[in-house]
Amino acid sequence: MKYVPNLRKKYNEEIVPKLMEQFNYKSPMEVPKLVKIAINQGLGDATQDKKIVDTALTDLAIIAGQKAVATKAKTSVSNFKLREGMPIGAKVTLRKNRMYEFLERLIAVSLPRVRDFRGINDKSFDGRGNYTLGVKEHIIFPEIDMDKVSRISGMDISFVTTANTDAEALALLKEFGMPFKNQRN
Repeated sequence: MKYVPNLRKKYNEEIVPKLMEQFNYKSPMEVPKLVKIAINQGLGDATQDKKIVDTALTDLAIIAGQKAVATKAKTSVSNFKLREGMPIGAKVTLRKNRMYEFLERLIAVSLPRVRDFRGINDKSFDGRGNYTLGVKEHIIFPEIDMDKVSRISGMDISFVTTANTDAEALALLKEFGMPFKNQRN
């Protein structure tokens, strides 16, 4: 039997019928779905030290379970000692099974490890059904070994959905179990 992540199974068996009823969809194909999760890390200090990008790439690869790619500067800015083509960040895009696995780990393990965690903000939608979550410390992920971390860096996690409105995307992410602060129904 082929392996199917828990959240993908939950989406097909529970979330689709619930959202069809909530938004009066006529076909299951109308129900919004999660397309990809993009994780980005901006590394401003990378202009002084090249090793920062390498450590960020390995940390991001460990967190995502997939190889990360360095992002390069598009333009030169002399005030920041930045030249075009210089690596100044790291990114990784997760799709299909890896995406569901990461989402499950994020919801169940990583977010509860945030200090003074009271839920995530439900106002970070872009108007087209996509949601971006900012994480201040990458050490909330259990895959990261605390003893080997030289500097703590933050990251942006973007959830790209097929939803047409923010309300549909919010309902979808809520059904997946995202712990939003203001639980409004």
